[in-house]
Amino acid sequence: MKKKYLLVIFMSLILLFTTSCSNKNDNEDAIKFKEEYESLNDTKNANDMLHRTVNIDENNPFVYATGQEIVEKIENKETFYVYFGSAYCPWCRSAIEKAIEVANKNKIEKIYYVNIWDGDHVEILRDTYVLNDKGKLEQTYSGGEGYQELLKYFDGVLEDYTLTDKDGKKVSVGEKRIFAPNYIYVENGEAKKLIEGTSDLQKDSREEFTEEILKDEEKIFEDFFTK
Repeated sequence: MKKKYLLVIFMSLILLFTTSCSNKNDNEDAIKFKEEYESLNDTKNANDMLHRTVNIDENNPFVYATGQEIVEKIENKETFYVYFGSAYCPWCRSAIEKAIEVANKNKIEKIYYVNIWDGDHVEILRDTYVLNDKGKLEQTYSGGEGYQELLKYFDGVLEDYTLTDKDGKKVSVGEKRIFAPNYIYVENGEAKKLIEGTSDLQKDSREEFTEEILKDEEKIFEDFFTK
């Protein structure tokens, strides 16, 4: 009887320790996310344009993940939210504060974050194509591990990847594209919803927010986080 009692206590301590470590890791990611995005405040991009100043709640729900880890979650038929973006992406910075606000309000505890750029427009996740001087498609970067699988699994919600030639004509690359920002809800391994999170009322990524833009952003995220 005594051995059984000690075993119960031991197993309870293991569970408590595991939960504590998990919460600690999630919190470390939240702080890392805050520091990553706020580190660009008052700095300029490669085109000498100021990054939008953002203030990130340290209790944000973001947990870092790789493209391959998201593939594995899909194949395991998991249900989760994922955000593809970058601290360097001006449209991502336009929506991130409202995303956190509404996610916290709706008690969304975890959103996986896949960073698509390492620096200012330096790809680390996606295939990248350009049109050369002859108007022909030329691949300049091959997507990271898991990217082709992500395109396959998210095919139903992603938009086509197109480029615009010198005459203003759209040229199809022949595959879908994960844009930034892209917030995707996956249920039992199937992509159900995708939003960018930015308001159509906002015409420039760096323009000052109006009350109408903020309300529209809030509605977009409310609809997204309501299952």
